[in-house]
Amino acid sequence: MKKLLRILCILFLAFSLSACEKAALAEAETGRLSAGEEGAGSSTNFEQKAAENEAQESQTVQEEVKSEVIGNEMDWSAAFRGVNGCAVIYLPAEEQYLFFHEEMCRQEVSPYSTFKIISVLSGLQNAVVADEFSTMEYDGTDYGNPEWNEDLTLEQAFQKSCVWYFRKVIDAVGKDEMQKELEALPYGNCDISEWSGGNINPLPILNGFWLDSSLRISPMEQVQVLKKIFEGQSDYSDNNIEILKRIMLTDEDDAQKIYGKTGSSGNGEAWFVGFAETAGERKYFAVYLDDREQKEQVSGNKAKEIALEILK
Repeated sequence: MKKLLRILCILFLAFSLSACEKAALAEAETGRLSAGEEGAGSSTNFEQKAAENEAQESQTVQEEVKSEVIGNEMDWSAAFRGVNGCAVIYLPAEEQYLFFHEEMCRQEVSPYSTFKIISVLSGLQNAVVADEFSTMEYDGTDYGNPEWNEDLTLEQAFQKSCVWYFRKVIDAVGKDEMQKELEALPYGNCDISEWSGGNINPLPILNGFWLDSSLRISPMEQVQVLKKIFEGQSDYSDNNIEILKRIMLTDEDDAQKIYGKTGSSGNGEAWFVGFAETAGERKYFAVYLDDREQKEQVSGNKAKEIALEILK
């Protein structure tokens, strides 16, 4: 009976835990059984095996829950104009997802500079930066981008997508705090194990776990994270979210305002993620492009152009 109750509890928790947290639960459960029942003879191995089976069942349940996110498949091919990619929009009022190439929208990939959304919040929350005017001094290094070779405020660094600025912010926040914040959201696979990155750029300060490295997130997960932040469901303060919102504003007209962040690899991958606001209502979106054969056409601006077209 006790074993049955334990299984039911774990299955219940699987519906509420993130993929990041579930592995820790399984590890803790296995450790508890080993420590609490040590010396129980042959029953120890049996209980350990049961714990392993329960953890596997939890994983299966979580995967089933993830697959239950149902949306409508849309034909936005005209906006992509032959470039390979996908898009997802989440409508909170209707609790509905709209997909273009749904399977691709569920695949985890590198966030690239879209991760600066989280970097801003984390820097503000941990008092590494105070507001959008917080300035870091240029150290004289030629970073290969003239826009980065000067003193920059937080707002300028975000809009110019300056890697060295946010590398300093993230290092000041620290690995333990960053891990905790990503798991709380949860943000994709929450994997920051390659803290220093994969050396895709010649200068160490231009590398990081969010740049073609260990951290991965799907377009669908991007909109889920954005929704959690901007609907007030995260641990970030309202004031810090408002600062982020101000520097995310990229496009506006009489009909709507667009808040977002681009990201790209320079090798055929690009993002534009954010939300559109119309009369107080929001649409959360993510556009991801992956077209190595036409990489000269692929950029964060291209992803933004596609997003603006499908949001009309």
